[in-house]
Amino acid sequence: MLSKAAILPLACSLLLGACATMDQADQTSTLARATLSDAAGASVGTVRIEQSGTALSLVADVRGMSAGQHGIHMHTTGKCEAPDFTSAGGHLNPTAHQHGTMNPAGPHLGDLPNITVAADGTGTLSAPLSGTAATVLASLFDTDGTAIVVHAGPDDYKTDPSGNSGGRVACGVLTQGA
Repeated sequence: MLSKAAILPLACSLLLGACATMDQADQTSTLARATLSDAAGASVGTVRIEQSGTALSLVADVRGMSAGQHGIHMHTTGKCEAPDFTSAGGHLNPTAHQHGTMNPAGPHLGDLPNITVAADGTGTLSAPLSGTAATVLASLFDTDGTAIVVHAGPDDYKTDPSGNSGGRVACGVLTQGA
C-alpha cells in the first residue's frame, strides 16, 4: 500500500498530465481564411478553415446580408470578379460526386449547410469538412485556388450542380495560413 507522502506527488502528476492533454485537444489553428465581399466591393464577412485535433471545419461570419437562409459553397477557382462572381467557377468537387447531402450521388467537398442570417443582417456557420487536413488543403490550394461564395437563396441540398441556391451575392478567395 502506498503512503500518503507517495500518493500526493502521483496524484499531482496525473492531474497535470490530464490538463496538458486537454489543452492540446482544445487547440484550434486557422489553416486558411477569406474576406467575403459583395458586388459593390464592401466587406460582408469572413471565412476560416480551422483544425482542432484531426477535425477540420469551415467557420463563416457574415454581416450586412439579407435575412434568411443562404447557400454557401466552396468554388473551384480562387477568383471573385464582381458583380456576379461567375469567375469563381462551379462547386469544388475533386471526387466527382453530385451536389447535395440529400442527393444519393452526393455530396462533394464544396457542399456546406446553409448559413442563416438574422433580421439584423448577421449570421454564423460552423460546418465540418470531410477528409484529412493534407487532402482538403491540397484540394483548396491547387493551381487556381478556391473561392467561398454566398448565394441569394437557400440550398435545397439535392439539385445538381448548385442546389438551386440562386445568384451569387458575396465571394472571397481563400488564402493559406492564419
